[in-house]
Amino acid sequence: MTPRDDAPAPLDPLPEPHTGLMGRFRNYFLTGLVVTGPIAITLYLVWWFVTWVDGVVRPFVPLAYRPETYLPYVIPGWGLVVAFFTLTLVGFLAANLIGRTLVDVGETFLGRIPAVRAIYRGLKQVFETLFSGKGSSFRKVGLVEFPSPGMWSIVLISQSPNEEVARSLPGQEEHVSVFLPCSPNPTTGFFFYVPKSKIVEVDMSTEDAATLIMSAGVVQPGSAPDPKKAAALAGMANAARIANASALRPEPAKVE
Repeated sequence: MTPRDDAPAPLDPLPEPHTGLMGRFRNYFLTGLVVTGPIAITLYLVWWFVTWVDGVVRPFVPLAYRPETYLPYVIPGWGLVVAFFTLTLVGFLAANLIGRTLVDVGETFLGRIPAVRAIYRGLKQVFETLFSGKGSSFRKVGLVEFPSPGMWSIVLISQSPNEEVARSLPGQEEHVSVFLPCSPNPTTGFFFYVPKSKIVEVDMSTEDAATLIMSAGVVQPGSAPDPKKAAALAGMANAARIANASALRPEPAKVE
């Protein structure tokens, strides 16, 4: 039996999926944004810090020792260099006998001022803990159920409470002080005491925890993309798109 003249002609095979001109421009723009965005923000933060230090230190440097006095332009970072050598010199002087004596006299003077005494002692303990390299504060990362049961939050584990606070806490279990940073600004958050058994320690560095919090979970530690896995996923998505297009194509009429 010969096919009828009015029978529909067979459809051409589906063309290979391609990206249009606007799609290519979009991909190029997003690629450039991903490449240059972190670099630009990092350079901006470094420039802001350098100019901030310059603005703080420059008023204390005599005009005779400023480069702009002899040059027609300002050298950025000069205040940072001056601050670095000044702090190093202060540390050198404070390490000897005379320096320690002067520091003790200054601390005794500040300790007699009620309002300043609490601020100075608190800040001194924080700086000694963070920069001494001997303390264990904020070197461990953990998980606690917060803000409600079943919801877990990243915390930085600090020190155990002192005896007075430990006696005031209910129960006989040992408590630990933790800091819960907020996202996306990890410098703010909540400080509270939690039973030691309620903390789940995580094998994660504080830098990875800060990255996880600042990115609101977008950047996961140790989740570097695998090129082979990404290519396989892209192939599966392309095949699924072609299959869906084939399913929507009308079938030719059968001729008896």
